[in-house]
Amino acid sequence: MIKRPTLQNVLNARKRIMPHIIRTPLLNYYSIDEILDANVFIKHENYQHLGSFKVRGALNTISQLTFEEKSSGVIASSTGNFGQGVSYGGRIFGVNVVIVVPENTTSTKVASIKNLGAKIIEHGEGFDEARQFAEKLSIEEGYYYIHSANEPRLVEGTGTYTLELLEDQPDIDVIIVPIGGGSGACGACIVSNAINPRIKVIGVQSHSSPGAYFSWKNGKIIEKDNKSLAEGLATSMGYEFTQQILQEMLDDFILVSDQKLLEAVAIFAEKTHSIVEHAGAASLAAALQIKDQLKGKKVALIASGGNLSLSQLKDVLD
Repeated sequence: MIKRPTLQNVLNARKRIMPHIIRTPLLNYYSIDEILDANVFIKHENYQHLGSFKVRGALNTISQLTFEEKSSGVIASSTGNFGQGVSYGGRIFGVNVVIVVPENTTSTKVASIKNLGAKIIEHGEGFDEARQFAEKLSIEEGYYYIHSANEPRLVEGTGTYTLELLEDQPDIDVIIVPIGGGSGACGACIVSNAINPRIKVIGVQSHSSPGAYFSWKNGKIIEKDNKSLAEGLATSMGYEFTQQILQEMLDDFILVSDQKLLEAVAIFAEKTHSIVEHAGAASLAAALQIKDQLKGKKVALIASGGNLSLSQLKDVLD
């Protein structure tokens, strides 16, 4: 069993990665307060380097690799944002990077990964086919494989955004976090539980890709269809390490429709004047769905990423 990170691990991660990331803003918008009838704060990870929280965990992981591991190069699978984070980490620490992405990955994310100096391999229709191919190549070619969920150093790194959040607003009642592989939600659980156990952490995934949700509900790894348009939520199953933490520490987990994700992207654009991708908008979509439970509370929504292509943005606006 992989050892669960602690608050001290997250504090140590922050020291490693702070020179290379942005301390993202936590902003309140009166118009969002009105919609939800609550005191709402948006953690803008869409303003992070490369437009996603994923860079935090990737940097923390690569920074701790041994000389031999760095020398062999690293490989990872991604639908875009994690691949950008690993590529950025490789560039910072002088490590060769290979990223395996599904064949339908957003072109802007693929271009960003290439611009950061990584080698791109397109393989498979979805994330899990790309993941299996990356695992195979790591064995055949000797790369160090960075799993997008079963890696405690990712959770240590992603936990830093919740650390910032609670430093800025210590009396938060509820944190709502999008879940794909689950590293961000695990970090939120570990940090909030250590600082204030009364904080409720709620995860959200798409009805169209509910593998992590059903794994959490059933207490075992379950595979489901993976058809969500939200790339950051599009995993077909839960993963052992993150599910162990979520089983014990996540307070609730809800599903939203892809249509509601589109509507949430539009609300973010109109009310906050910022671009939030479908996965990042899941926190708002979930808050709207459980609005009655949030009334009068102090709520933090994690806008986990903002990497929309122009064609995706046009679809939202249409």
